Amino acid sequence: MTYQDTVSWMFKQLPMYQNQGKTAFKKDLSNTLLLSNHLKNPERKFKSIHVAGTNGKGSTSHMIASVLQEAGYKVGLYTSPHLRDFSERIKINGKEVSKQFVIGFIKRNRVFFEQHQLSFFEMTVGMSFDYFARQKVDIAVIEVGLGGRLDSTNIILPEVSVITNIGFDHTQFLGTTYEAIAKEKAGIIKSNIPVVIGETQRETKTTFLEIAKMNAAKIYFAEDFNSNYASDLKGSYQKHNIKTATSALRVLSEKSFNVSEENIKKGLQNVIKNTGLKGRWQVLQLEPKVICDTAHNKEALTYIVKQLAQENYNKLHMVFGVVNDKDVDSILPLLPKEATYYFCKPNVPRGLDAKILKSYFIREGFKGKAYNSVKMALDAAKMVANPEDLIYVGGSTFVVAEVV
Repeated sequence: MTYQDTVSWMFKQLPMYQNQGKTAFKKDLSNTLLLSNHLKNPERKFKSIHVAGTNGKGSTSHMIASVLQEAGYKVGLYTSPHLRDFSERIKINGKEVSKQFVIGFIKRNRVFFEQHQLSFFEMTVGMSFDYFARQKVDIAVIEVGLGGRLDSTNIILPEVSVITNIGFDHTQFLGTTYEAIAKEKAGIIKSNIPVVIGETQRETKTTFLEIAKMNAAKIYFAEDFNSNYASDLKGSYQKHNIKTATSALRVLSEKSFNVSEENIKKGLQNVIKNTGLKGRWQVLQLEPKVICDTAHNKEALTYIVKQLAQENYNKLHMVFGVVNDKDVDSILPLLPKEATYYFCKPNVPRGLDAKILKSYFIREGFKGKAYNSVKMALDAAKMVANPEDLIYVGGSTFVVAEVV
């Protein structure tokens, strides 16, 4: 099979949560442990940092990886989902996994995958662990896919665990209260392994303290660390991720990793260059200014709207699409009513029909039209926008994936 054949087979044959939703969610780690044993436990052959959280875990993971690269380490980075190509999920020092490795890994293990009906995510996690072990990375930054306790990445024994924050997302799996969601995320806390908490609410701090105590895990709160760094990742919300990342790096420095102040400064200023991160308050063009961001839930969109308010523009145009399990009613009160909306459906099975999305908005007094694709929506916005206007593209990672 070619690379494209291989990736297509992975997407079509095996359930992928990002595309299909609930049917792809597994209730335990038995398949992941089975695969790990089949691959001879590659996750035990490299050191790691484990990053969970509702928002910011992608940016935080990339920041940590960038700083460690500046410190001279060979750094693996596993994140999800990808924007343009599958290989973005697995990188070493910013370089994506080779197409040959992807083809070879599936070819070597395809019979095993089919026999045990592994999910897309289980298979991909196994691939990343196998790749990092074979390439002998010094350390790998591993981002949780969904939740924590039952996530396929949760078989590693990291040097440091990181939980960025808690918000309401994937509530059908993780629970409908801050405490319940915090408990699922805190499932990555391991015995005698330090954990860094990025942001807390009153309801979550108690949960984190209790679970850390049960695991004899030293707990650190980013709010207790001084942090005054700048980053090439723009958006005021990144200040929280910077604080979380630098707190984790300081804890890591206590475990025989040498990270200097200069490494931290340079690493944070070169995240995009070092890791290739895209889609975080990314400016796609000027006159009119077009900005995209992968923010897709209530907490993240709250920061986005605040950031939009700091921009100078004449009129605001919002190219907006979501997935079909999104609680649209919960995000409507956050969004600017003065904007003109261009509703679209991201090109994945989970995408919510643009006309249905439009009906939610129109019912609440918003104005806009539905379009048959993300491209058509963006083209329509560019057609009517003046040079002094601002076009924002977002609502879903998959909307952003089609424009970057």
